[in-house]
Amino acid sequence: PRGTLSHNFFSLVQPLSLYLSTMKFKLVTETITIPEGVQCKVDRRVVTITGPRGTLKRSFRARALAIKQDGAEVTVEIWNTKSKQKSTVHTICTHIKNMVTGVTRGFLYKMRYVYAHFPITGVFDSDNHISIRNFLGEKRHREVTMIGDTKIKKSEDVKDQIEIYGNNVEDVGRSCALIHQATLVRNKDIRKFLDGIYVSEKGHIENPE
Repeated sequence: PRGTLSHNFFSLVQPLSLYLSTMKFKLVTETITIPEGVQCKVDRRVVTITGPRGTLKRSFRARALAIKQDGAEVTVEIWNTKSKQKSTVHTICTHIKNMVTGVTRGFLYKMRYVYAHFPITGVFDSDNHISIRNFLGEKRHREVTMIGDTKIKKSEDVKDQIEIYGNNVEDVGRSCALIHQATLVRNKDIRKFLDGIYVSEKGHIENPE
């Protein structure tokens, strides 16, 4: 019967998945190369990246792994780890790559005002603060301050568009999230009321030639 076949199949798959999840790896390692013009310093799992656009520093001491530097190569390795924990190696390498990209090219996110009737207005008191007004016709001002060294400005060539930019990709992304969350529709049908400020494009400040 089909039920018996299905039962036998899952009785074989479940122990296999349990074995893979508990299986230990003796050594998991990944190496990335730092490009020319960028300086990298590793001091007890604290990585400092310096480039043309500035300096980024991040600590990875929360994870039990080793970060070694040999010239322009940075190696992340972890010993005697399980299947789930070994993914930390690639995650940290991705963080370091984002830091390198940030100090060389930067990160630029673009957001658009979306409204059906009441036009959304953004007032910039400084290059790291925006005051969102007239959202759904409300009188309340929504104040959002950028995180870290992230900057914000109004696009010159596109109407109802703002640009959020900086060297730290996480600060830029979190700043966009704060702007989006400030304009969430409350107590209404979100299928009908689609007003808000949404991310429309992700890119870099300086594009390669």
